Amino acid sequence: MKNDIATFQQFFPAKAVPYCFQLWKKYQFNFKITRPRNSKLGDYSFRRETGHQITVNGNLNAYAFTITYIHEVAHLVTFTHYKRRKEPHGKEWKMMFKKIFLPILNLEVFPESILLPLTQYLENPSASTQGCIPLSNALRTFDEPTHAESRIPLTEVEEGKDFVINGRSFIKGELRRTRFLCTEKATGKRYVVAANALVELL
Repeated sequence: MKNDIATFQQFFPAKAVPYCFQLWKKYQFNFKITRPRNSKLGDYSFRRETGHQITVNGNLNAYAFTITYIHEVAHLVTFTHYKRRKEPHGKEWKMMFKKIFLPILNLEVFPESILLPLTQYLENPSASTQGCIPLSNALRTFDEPTHAESRIPLTEVEEGKDFVINGRSFIKGELRRTRFLCTEKATGKRYVVAANALVELL
Protein backbone atom coordinates (compact mmCIF):
# COMPACT_ATOMS: atom_id res chain seq x y z
CA MET A 1 0.00 0.00 0.00
CA LYS A 2 1.22 3.52 -0.77
CA ASN A 3 2.27 5.53 2.27
CA ASP A 4 -0.37 8.10 1.45
CA ILE A 5 -2.85 9.43 3.98
CA ALA A 6 -5.31 9.95 1.14
CA THR A 7 -5.75 6.18 0.97
CA PHE A 8 -6.66 6.08 4.66
CA GLN A 9 -9.21 8.83 4.04
CA GLN A 10 -11.05 6.53 1.65
CA PHE A 11 -11.64 3.79 4.22
CA PHE A 12 -11.70 5.26 7.76
CA PRO A 13 -14.06 7.77 9.43
CA ALA A 14 -12.52 11.24 9.05
CA LYS A 15 -11.73 11.69 12.75
CA ALA A 16 -9.99 8.30 12.91
CA VAL A 17 -7.70 8.87 9.92
CA PRO A 18 -4.79 10.67 11.68
CA TYR A 19 -4.58 8.11 14.49
CA CYS A 20 -4.87 5.05 12.23
CA PHE A 21 -2.31 6.51 9.84
CA GLN A 22 0.12 7.12 12.71
CA LEU A 23 -0.25 3.50 13.84
CA TRP A 24 0.81 2.40 10.37
CA LYS A 25 3.80 4.74 10.41
CA LYS A 26 4.79 3.70 13.94
CA TYR A 27 4.70 -0.07 13.41
CA GLN A 28 5.87 -0.12 9.76
CA PHE A 29 3.72 -3.00 8.49
CA ASN A 30 2.68 -3.91 4.98
CA PHE A 31 -0.99 -2.89 4.79
CA LYS A 32 -3.17 -4.46 2.11
CA ILE A 33 -6.81 -3.77 1.36
CA THR A 34 -8.22 -6.95 -0.12
CA ARG A 35 -11.22 -8.24 -2.00
CA PRO A 36 -14.14 -9.50 0.14
CA ARG A 37 -13.43 -12.77 1.95
CA ASN A 38 -16.22 -14.85 3.45
CA SER A 39 -13.91 -16.55 5.94
CA LYS A 40 -12.50 -13.42 7.59
CA LEU A 41 -12.68 -9.63 7.74
CA GLY A 42 -8.93 -9.14 8.12
CA ASP A 43 -5.76 -10.83 9.28
CA TYR A 44 -2.25 -10.31 10.62
CA SER A 45 0.85 -12.32 9.70
CA PHE A 46 4.60 -12.15 10.19
CA ARG A 47 7.31 -13.64 8.00
CA ARG A 48 11.01 -13.07 8.42
CA GLU A 49 11.42 -12.40 4.71
CA THR A 50 8.65 -9.80 4.40
CA GLY A 51 7.98 -8.62 7.97
CA HIS A 52 4.59 -7.72 9.43
CA GLN A 53 1.50 -7.65 7.22
CA ILE A 54 -2.09 -6.63 7.93
CA THR A 55 -4.97 -7.10 5.51
CA VAL A 56 -8.54 -5.77 5.76
CA ASN A 57 -11.47 -6.48 3.44
CA GLY A 58 -12.12 -3.47 1.24
CA ASN A 59 -15.90 -3.91 1.20
CA LEU A 60 -16.38 -3.11 4.91
CA ASN A 61 -18.09 0.11 5.92
CA ALA A 62 -15.81 2.68 7.56
CA TYR A 63 -16.71 1.70 11.12
CA ALA A 64 -16.28 -2.04 10.60
CA PHE A 65 -13.06 -1.34 8.67
CA THR A 66 -11.66 0.64 11.60
CA ILE A 67 -12.55 -1.99 14.19
CA THR A 68 -10.97 -4.72 12.06
CA TYR A 69 -7.85 -2.63 11.47
CA ILE A 70 -7.32 -1.97 15.20
CA HIS A 71 -8.03 -5.66 15.92
CA GLU A 72 -5.16 -6.65 13.61
CA VAL A 73 -2.78 -3.93 14.86
CA ALA A 74 -3.36 -5.32 18.37
CA HIS A 75 -2.23 -8.72 17.08
CA LEU A 76 0.94 -7.14 15.72
CA VAL A 77 1.76 -5.33 18.95
CA THR A 78 0.97 -8.39 21.07
CA PHE A 79 3.21 -10.54 18.87
CA THR A 80 6.00 -7.97 19.12
CA HIS A 81 5.81 -8.07 22.92
CA TYR A 82 5.26 -11.79 23.48
CA LYS A 83 6.21 -13.49 20.17
CA ARG A 84 4.34 -16.78 19.83
CA ARG A 85 4.11 -17.59 23.51
CA LYS A 86 0.52 -16.37 23.99
CA GLU A 87 -2.91 -17.36 22.71
CA PRO A 88 -3.93 -15.38 19.58
CA HIS A 89 -7.03 -13.96 21.31
CA GLY A 90 -5.89 -14.42 24.91
CA LYS A 91 -5.88 -11.89 27.73
CA GLU A 92 -2.75 -10.13 26.41
CA TRP A 93 -4.38 -9.46 23.04
CA LYS A 94 -7.66 -8.40 24.68
CA MET A 95 -5.80 -5.89 26.85
CA MET A 96 -3.81 -4.55 23.88
CA PHE A 97 -6.89 -4.29 21.66
CA LYS A 98 -8.70 -2.15 24.21
CA LYS A 99 -5.61 -0.03 24.94
CA ILE A 100 -4.98 0.76 21.27
CA PHE A 101 -8.68 1.46 20.70
CA LEU A 102 -9.19 3.95 23.54
CA PRO A 103 -7.91 7.09 21.71
CA ILE A 104 -10.71 6.79 19.13
CA LEU A 105 -13.44 5.26 21.31
CA ASN A 106 -15.65 8.34 21.25
CA LEU A 107 -18.62 9.99 19.55
CA GLU A 108 -16.37 11.98 17.23
CA VAL A 109 -15.46 8.75 15.46
CA PHE A 110 -18.41 6.40 16.06
CA PRO A 111 -22.16 7.11 16.13
CA GLU A 112 -23.85 6.34 19.44
CA SER A 113 -25.63 3.31 17.98
CA ILE A 114 -22.22 1.69 17.42
CA LEU A 115 -20.28 3.22 20.31
CA LEU A 116 -22.45 1.66 23.03
CA PRO A 117 -22.22 -2.00 21.90
CA LEU A 118 -18.58 -1.43 20.85
CA THR A 119 -17.66 -0.24 24.36
CA GLN A 120 -19.34 -3.31 25.85
CA TYR A 121 -17.62 -5.60 23.35
CA LEU A 122 -14.19 -4.20 24.23
CA GLU A 123 -14.63 -5.19 27.87
CA ASN A 124 -14.02 -8.79 26.76
CA PRO A 125 -13.50 -8.87 22.97
CA SER A 126 -13.93 -12.11 21.07
CA ALA A 127 -12.06 -13.29 17.99
CA SER A 128 -14.60 -11.62 15.69
CA THR A 129 -17.16 -8.85 15.99
CA GLN A 130 -19.55 -11.18 14.17
CA GLY A 131 -19.82 -13.16 17.39
CA CYS A 132 -21.16 -10.08 19.19
CA ILE A 133 -24.68 -9.79 17.88
CA PRO A 134 -25.53 -6.26 19.19
CA LEU A 135 -22.34 -4.81 17.67
CA SER A 136 -22.63 -6.79 14.45
CA ASN A 137 -26.24 -5.66 13.96
CA ALA A 138 -25.30 -2.03 14.67
CA LEU A 139 -22.46 -2.13 12.15
CA ARG A 140 -24.66 -3.74 9.52
CA THR A 141 -27.00 -0.73 9.45
CA PHE A 142 -24.17 1.29 7.88
CA ASP A 143 -23.48 -1.19 5.07
CA GLU A 144 -24.17 -0.14 1.52
CA PRO A 145 -27.38 -1.67 0.08
CA THR A 146 -26.69 -4.76 -2.01
CA HIS A 147 -28.58 -7.04 -4.33
CA ALA A 148 -28.87 -9.47 -1.40
CA GLU A 149 -31.36 -7.41 0.58
CA SER A 150 -33.68 -10.44 0.60
CA ARG A 151 -31.32 -12.19 3.05
CA ILE A 152 -32.34 -12.51 6.71
CA PRO A 153 -30.39 -13.26 9.92
CA LEU A 154 -30.12 -16.96 10.70
CA THR A 155 -31.80 -16.27 14.05
CA GLU A 156 -35.04 -15.67 12.13
CA VAL A 157 -34.96 -19.10 10.46
CA GLU A 158 -36.85 -21.90 12.24
CA GLU A 159 -34.84 -24.86 13.50
CA GLY A 160 -34.96 -27.70 10.97
CA LYS A 161 -35.57 -25.38 8.02
CA ASP A 162 -33.31 -25.19 4.96
CA PHE A 163 -31.27 -22.12 4.08
CA VAL A 164 -28.47 -21.06 1.73
CA ILE A 165 -25.27 -19.21 2.61
CA ASN A 166 -22.31 -18.65 0.28
CA GLY A 167 -24.00 -20.82 -2.33
CA ARG A 168 -24.25 -23.88 -0.02
CA SER A 169 -27.45 -25.39 1.40
CA PHE A 170 -27.83 -26.22 5.09
CA ILE A 171 -30.39 -27.40 7.61
CA LYS A 172 -30.54 -25.21 10.70
CA GLY A 173 -29.75 -26.98 13.97
CA GLU A 174 -29.48 -26.10 17.64
CA LEU A 175 -27.94 -22.96 19.10
CA ARG A 176 -24.52 -23.20 20.71
CA ARG A 177 -23.72 -19.92 22.43
CA THR A 178 -23.52 -17.45 19.49
CA ARG A 179 -23.59 -20.00 16.66
CA PHE A 180 -25.98 -22.58 15.26
CA LEU A 181 -24.86 -26.14 14.55
CA CYS A 182 -26.05 -26.74 10.98
CA THR A 183 -25.89 -29.69 8.59
CA GLU A 184 -24.78 -29.25 4.99
CA LYS A 185 -27.36 -30.95 2.78
CA ALA A 186 -24.92 -32.09 0.09
CA THR A 187 -22.41 -33.80 2.40
CA GLY A 188 -24.15 -34.37 5.72
CA LYS A 189 -21.25 -32.63 7.47
CA ARG A 190 -22.01 -30.34 10.39
CA TYR A 191 -20.77 -26.77 10.66
CA VAL A 192 -21.28 -23.92 13.11
CA VAL A 193 -22.73 -20.77 11.56
CA ALA A 194 -22.85 -17.36 13.26
CA ALA A 195 -26.30 -16.67 14.68
CA ASN A 196 -26.58 -13.33 12.90
CA ALA A 197 -25.19 -14.52 9.55
CA LEU A 198 -27.32 -13.35 6.63
CA VAL A 199 -28.88 -16.27 4.77
CA GLU A 200 -31.49 -16.98 2.10
CA LEU A 201 -34.41 -19.31 2.62
CA LEU A 202 -34.92 -22.19 0.20
